[in-house]
Amino acid sequence: MKFTDSPVIELPVRDALLSIQQDNGSMHVGTSVWPCSLVLAKFVERWAPPQPTIQPSEKNPYSGLLDFRTSRRRAIELGTGCGAAGMAFYLLGLTDIVLTDISPVMPALKHNLKRNKPVLKKALKTSVLYWNNQDQIKALNPPFDVVIAADVVYIEESVGQLVGAMESLMADDGVVLLGYQLRSPEAHKLFWELSEKVFEIEKVPHEHLHPDYGYEETDVYIFKKKKKEEVE
Repeated sequence: MKFTDSPVIELPVRDALLSIQQDNGSMHVGTSVWPCSLVLAKFVERWAPPQPTIQPSEKNPYSGLLDFRTSRRRAIELGTGCGAAGMAFYLLGLTDIVLTDISPVMPALKHNLKRNKPVLKKALKTSVLYWNNQDQIKALNPPFDVVIAADVVYIEESVGQLVGAMESLMADDGVVLLGYQLRSPEAHKLFWELSEKVFEIEKVPHEHLHPDYGYEETDVYIFKKKKKEEVE
């Protein structure tokens, strides 16, 4: 699979270079770097001010959404895994961010945070989070302005928990930035059925992805909460 063959994945982010170690032989999918996390990170890099990698003649349809300098936005990543997307978002200005995953994945995440500390310049916040654990969700002190998730839809049994966690964690005027690839037809069907009840969903056109990271099977979506009267 493209992007994931090497034991170490290098991800350039503006003037920095992240080095992410993965273990494809692990019992946990979270210890591999999946294309969605790279596609999502490079999409944001392409359009995020102050140095979007676009031509001066191009209009930036995401300038407001991805301008992390305008206010101190709280962010959380679900299913962080090895940390590629979360670390990239931090470097792109989303500095108030907490990276979450289940307990067995935490050693891989913390290893990569330590490995990249010279680039990050600080230790990023992490937290164990199981999507159906309401106490853990409350302990994170939601709401968050930005919820990040990449390649988190692959088991039908966890889909309802994921959608519930996204809804609980995000602010009413917040946004979910989702890197998505179809992994399971059953999980896919249920995820979109549940998501469409709660969120307004915008699919990013493929030509808006980073030209070097436009993996053909991977998409980026922008979720915003429906107004309460629309849900009822």
